Amino acid sequence: MSGSEPGPDERGAGRMLALGATAWAAMGFATADDPRVLGVVAAVTGLVAIAAWRRTSWFLASMATVAAVCVVVGGARAAAVASDPVTELTAQRATGVVEVRVSGAGRWWAPSGPRPGMWRGTAELVSVDARGGAWRSGAPVQVVATGEVGLAWAAVPMGATVRATVRFGAADAGSGLFAELRARESPVVVAEPDVLNHMVGSLRRGLVEACTPLWQDARALVPALVVGDTSAMPDDLRERFVVTGLTHLTAVSGSNLTLLLGFLRAFAVGCGVRGRWLLGLQVGGVAGFVLLCLGEPSVLRAAAMGLVGLAALGRAGRGRHGLRFLGVAVLAVVLAEPAMSRSLGFALSVLATFGLLRWAGAWADLLARWLPRWGAETLAVPLAAQVATEPVVVVLSGQVSVVSVLANLVAGPMVGPATVLGLITTLVAPVVGSLAVAPAWAAGWFAQGIAWTARLGEALPGAAVPWPASAVAVGVVVLGCGVLVLLAPVVLPRRWLFLGLAGVVLLALGRTPTPPGWPPRGWAVASCDVGQGDATVLAAGPGQAVVVDTGPDPAPLSRCLAQLGVSRVPVVVLTHLHADHVGGADALAGLGVDLLVTSGVRTPEAAHARAVAVLAPAQHVEAGPGSAWQVGDVRLEVLAAPALGRDLGGEGESSAENDASLLLRADVAGVSVLLAGDAEEGAQTRHLGLRGALDVDVLLVPHHGSGRHSPAFVAASRPDVALVSVGEGNDYGHPAARTLASVNATGAVTFRTDERGSITVARAPDGGLAVTTQR
Repeated sequence: MSGSEPGPDERGAGRMLALGATAWAAMGFATADDPRVLGVVAAVTGLVAIAAWRRTSWFLASMATVAAVCVVVGGARAAAVASDPVTELTAQRATGVVEVRVSGAGRWWAPSGPRPGMWRGTAELVSVDARGGAWRSGAPVQVVATGEVGLAWAAVPMGATVRATVRFGAADAGSGLFAELRARESPVVVAEPDVLNHMVGSLRRGLVEACTPLWQDARALVPALVVGDTSAMPDDLRERFVVTGLTHLTAVSGSNLTLLLGFLRAFAVGCGVRGRWLLGLQVGGVAGFVLLCLGEPSVLRAAAMGLVGLAALGRAGRGRHGLRFLGVAVLAVVLAEPAMSRSLGFALSVLATFGLLRWAGAWADLLARWLPRWGAETLAVPLAAQVATEPVVVVLSGQVSVVSVLANLVAGPMVGPATVLGLITTLVAPVVGSLAVAPAWAAGWFAQGIAWTARLGEALPGAAVPWPASAVAVGVVVLGCGVLVLLAPVVLPRRWLFLGLAGVVLLALGRTPTPPGWPPRGWAVASCDVGQGDATVLAAGPGQAVVVDTGPDPAPLSRCLAQLGVSRVPVVVLTHLHADHVGGADALAGLGVDLLVTSGVRTPEAAHARAVAVLAPAQHVEAGPGSAWQVGDVRLEVLAAPALGRDLGGEGESSAENDASLLLRADVAGVSVLLAGDAEEGAQTRHLGLRGALDVDVLLVPHHGSGRHSPAFVAASRPDVALVSVGEGNDYGHPAARTLASVNATGAVTFRTDERGSITVARAPDGGLAVTTQR
């Protein structure tokens, strides 16, 4: 056998991986709920079986057998789901009385503006009484409740069985859940949690309570690291974790389990435990981890990947042994829970584990030629994980994180201590609460360091590059990752070549990235992708623009302005003072703002005072109907400024304040645009008296596409292009289907920032409108 030929172990690992991949693909197609797809998979499986018989190939026969089993299991699962009465109720959006066992940690979102508070959690459906029938069930579901009802659901202890009236709706694809239940009333407890659930609930509550005195970020992160409880994480921190590639730390993952089992093993060995007792202790650790993290499908996925990592370490088999275990784990997971085959979370776990097993060790060996061993391993692990998972990350986030490796390099050493100390806190707190203070405080310091890493990393101008999630664009990312893998043996062992490329990356972090072809020359109007908020940029001349609203956070607006080449903003207009329209005002400080325009309504007062202070010494003007300004190529006119008084009372965000939004018309280089802030149906109806002034080329759909709209107002604007500035996966349900239907009825082409990133509009040479998107 030549040295280049794979040995038996390597061939065995490759074949086991191929079997796992076959099971994954076959199960994914088999659960597609499409008989045609199932038929194609069955036909391909038959062809492979024939080829195996003709070539007497046991390997091909094994692949055909695995695929056939998955076709049967997946098809049976899809048929069972399709025939389940819950599926029919979901399709009909029926209302019924259910009993559910609350099985997962829910999350409570506090009220914000006109949006009521909301609770969301997972549960097991016990029984259903709807549409004249009653039956038992064991289907996993998600429960959603709002307002006072949501507060009542949030108070239900984990493991309790409750009864309530709900409305059935569709669950997220790939979640493994049968339905989403919208609670219509507060739950009535019909059975208290059993002993096991009570114990697990006490452990989780003890951890949360022990972390209460910590800083906000640490208080949220420690439970997330230990048991995957992200209920206390603020939205801005979540976004920073996405940008910096640290989101995997806040989910229950295989790395969490590997860390905890590694600590348990070291502790047991130190106490003299060996042999089967050590193996039994680790198996017990896995069971405890699954229970502590509520035993949901994502937890079972994490347990499988964690065991792969532990088994590979135990056999010193990073590589061939580990990859064999990974193939077995994939096969077992998709057979045990077919829905995992269509889960992007599962794909992330598998690919990350593959990257660590296949490349991390080899790359660490290459780096160790000029780096200390600990430094080589510290760098190789996040690099291998990012290369392996980047295509899926792009699909999930619509961006390529440039800062990810650096952020994981800095945060990595803090994850282990924070997780282990958090686990100690979890075990100690229910027994002697006072003894949990010290490990909780220590875990908090490490967690706070991780949070600072995310916040500082996200603040770098070049932290992430917006990237479309189309098939072609993702294919480019896959190709790029393949090239990196091929170049690794050349680059990693050569110190100056590696450091030179690392220097290029560091320089890129200091410059705001611009996607190819962005921005287009001659753009007139830009709707910046600032998440759940509005920020519209009107081109006034070379390097200058008028900005209408600033979004909820400075970083996205700063990035958008830098990409657009805007270095000076003479005029800033705030349609109203809600956080999602004024929170990013800090991004405009230092950009030469001469004039700040607001309405006469000054609530919320704190937001008004802050905006004026941040943009000082700009002149502050309260606009009225007919106010107009000419700024370079921009003519901006206030069509309506509702006279609702200077103070609507209180510091909360209300529908009255939404309706007090300025109504603006801008004409920019031959493109007219209508901006109505968050005006709702009442204000939009009043605006109909403006008639022809509402007729524009571009409509920024009011209130992010909220369902509280007037179809007549949308029709009166007669837009050719409609822009919806909205955050991906927002909790408000924006944009509403009925609002999009009203916009589409005008004949306008709709573009959304959550789907397309930032969007520009210009007048095309042929007289039409040219729309360019980042994604």
